[in-house]
Amino acid sequence: MASDSNYNRRYIIQAVFVVAAVLLVGKALYIQLLDPSYGKNAEATAIQEYTVYPARGLLYDRDNKLLIYNTPVYDIMVTYNLIDKDHFDTTRFCNLLNITKEHFENTLNKNWKKDKRYSKAVPFPFISKISPEVCVRFQESMYEFPGFFVQLRHARGYPHHNAAHVLGYIREVNPEEIAKNPALYELSDYIGASGLEKFYEKELSGTKGTRLVLKDNLGRDVGPYKGKTSDIAPTAGADIVTSISLELQQYGEMLMQNKIGSVVAIDPQTGEVLAMISSPAYDPNVLTLNQNRGKEYVRLLSDSNNIFLDRSVQAMYPPGSLFKPIVGLIAMQEKVLNPDRTIGCSMGYYGGGLRTACHSHPTCTNVAMAIQHSCNAYFVTVYRDMIDKYGFYNPQRGLDTFGGYLEKMGLGRRLSIDFPNENRGFYPNAKYYNTIFERQQAGQKWNSNWVRSVGIGQGEMLLTPLQMANLGAMIANRGYYYTPHLIRGYYKNSTKKIDARYREKHDSGINRVHFDPVVEGMRGAVTGGTARGANLPDIPICGKTGTAENPHGKDHSIFYGFAPMDNPRIAIAVYVENAGFGATYAVPIASLMIEKYLTHEIRPERKYLEERMLNANLLSSKP
Repeated sequence: MASDSNYNRRYIIQAVFVVAAVLLVGKALYIQLLDPSYGKNAEATAIQEYTVYPARGLLYDRDNKLLIYNTPVYDIMVTYNLIDKDHFDTTRFCNLLNITKEHFENTLNKNWKKDKRYSKAVPFPFISKISPEVCVRFQESMYEFPGFFVQLRHARGYPHHNAAHVLGYIREVNPEEIAKNPALYELSDYIGASGLEKFYEKELSGTKGTRLVLKDNLGRDVGPYKGKTSDIAPTAGADIVTSISLELQQYGEMLMQNKIGSVVAIDPQTGEVLAMISSPAYDPNVLTLNQNRGKEYVRLLSDSNNIFLDRSVQAMYPPGSLFKPIVGLIAMQEKVLNPDRTIGCSMGYYGGGLRTACHSHPTCTNVAMAIQHSCNAYFVTVYRDMIDKYGFYNPQRGLDTFGGYLEKMGLGRRLSIDFPNENRGFYPNAKYYNTIFERQQAGQKWNSNWVRSVGIGQGEMLLTPLQMANLGAMIANRGYYYTPHLIRGYYKNSTKKIDARYREKHDSGINRVHFDPVVEGMRGAVTGGTARGANLPDIPICGKTGTAENPHGKDHSIFYGFAPMDNPRIAIAVYVENAGFGATYAVPIASLMIEKYLTHEIRPERKYLEERMLNANLLSSKP
């Protein structure tokens, strides 16, 4: 019985081994013959992480017209350590990419020890911005060249030729930007370099994703790691709706062609910037990321007209007579000016042996009439009265009181528009004059007569066109303004909201009642004063001309105003350098733009004026 039991146990053990052997052989056959993934994974020696770049956010105008779109750009990337140097066909590689062997060697060989931008184990750009045709040709043979791969990025395209300064452009990040934000940027990434592209870089850029790929011992792709379950999808940038009216921006750029200066238009009811023009301008398409970009950038940079200067926010100009309504408002608020005061003018103001010239006009019997005829004598007198409010020998206190109102109106400081490189302008205060006279006049004290030119917007007074337009909006609103801004919202279903600060009112500190004579005077300037060229029979425009003295050549032509007179929808400032009187160029350009914005057309009887502006070339007479 014992022998039979041992015999049976032996057969059971043998059967177990046989079954186990069959299972093992079957599994081996399945792995080797039926399931290729195991063979591939067995060959895999590394996991390569690739960056997946998000689509950059688009920009639209206020009517949802597309201003910027994305266009694909292809880069050839390389990881030096993965190159199969023993079997690399350099000739074939160079022919595929249309490059020379010298270019191949120079691009591939880096100063690995000293140049911290490059590492032999980290991919870096070998060739940037190749054409789609070259990309397709290379991808068909890419398996022959381990270590090289194609990287898709998103460059910018522009369906229109306008608003280059406003929109801005993108470029590759520099080492300083990478060092400052290593988690956000790496070599060859793109970043907003100017305009809205720069200011809203965080919102537009989106978030990168990652793609993990198995590599074999020759650096070739085996397949996605863990079936893509470890991949992270990129998040596209936010699409922004700007406040710009493309129609008005295009029209304004046409009127300002062959001229130097700026036009800024604002909706007084919201602070939204309707147009922001810097002239001369350029076509944004020339700075797209293509092979000619470097050459075009150098050409624009070397232009004698300083094309890259955004005059709307960076240029500082004397406001000239545009400053007179401001002087009147502050003086009335401080009770040093009665709105019905009469001040005589004998072709100018005379005081202290000095004369401030004025043109011929009727005697101004009130503030409104003085603004209508832009009387220098009237506003020099009023300004001096304001500065001397606390006594002739205490002008410092009067000037600083005056400056306090200017500060509230957004002068001498940045308005904090959502746009880079805004200048603050300048207005002189007591400390400034104390320093100047101490240094230049051997300790002699200054008085209101010595600084009287500020009362008519000359002297040291400097404003940006944006600040001038904002003053127009402040007067249009009879005492307050909203921070000018270029964002209107986010496109369609986005839950993002614009910054609440753009909805906050900023009070000028001037009582509303004092704006009535000022607005009346600005309306009178258009109907029967220095700005008659802006008059439209069915659109009540209020405005003020200016002719800013230019010691280097012909004076500058200036205008600011708003329309309609009640319930205003647009405030505008026009500054044309070396163009003479305000009525010559600034007034017609402003009135045409107001008409275009409010009616979307120019009536036939004013076409002659439009043609004159379009055909005027002031660049040829530039000093």
